[in-house]
Amino acid sequence: MVDSQLRPEGVTDPAVVEAMAVIAREDFLPEAVRPLAYADRAIAIGDGRFLPPSAMLGQLLSRMAPEAGQRALVVGAGTGYSSAVLARIGLEVVALESSAALAARARDLGINVVEGPLEAGWSPAAPYDLILIDGAIETIPDDIIGQLDEGGQLGTSLIERGVTRLIVGRKAGGGFGYLSLGDAGTPALPGFRRPTAFTF
Repeated sequence: MVDSQLRPEGVTDPAVVEAMAVIAREDFLPEAVRPLAYADRAIAIGDGRFLPPSAMLGQLLSRMAPEAGQRALVVGAGTGYSSAVLARIGLEVVALESSAALAARARDLGINVVEGPLEAGWSPAAPYDLILIDGAIETIPDDIIGQLDEGGQLGTSLIERGVTRLIVGRKAGGGFGYLSLGDAGTPALPGFRRPTAFTF
């Protein structure tokens, strides 16, 4: 995975590469799909949800350059793979999940999971240095941006005009701006639909 998927996509942050090499993706998958753990594709984990491709996570984290001691929120944590990677790097991680079944599986794997609507984030533990929304979304809620600390970063896959792109943004001076890293094949998370515009 490291040589065939991560390095070719520019994933070179040593802490990210080490964590993704050590954390076994197959542990976070249903038994029936564990043989696909290192395929370069999203993999179904149940409840209509997916584990995003390794390269997608690697690119986001490599750009965000997480550091030991930082506080992180993983939104749409699923069974907890991304949370485990961040914890391995040394971050204090809160994993937010809306599916009770997936949250239970993550807890079985030792992940610190809280349950609630994904689009609301998790304000009791805010502010965060890093927020990872682990799937594709149509809009970034103000509530989640508000949970970033000043200078904090947010990474996700954003759907714009039918195209999904990896983005990393930073909160500064009370505002939030982001840069696109490239196209992404990341399945959508529930709860992040852009409001329908009113028409006559």
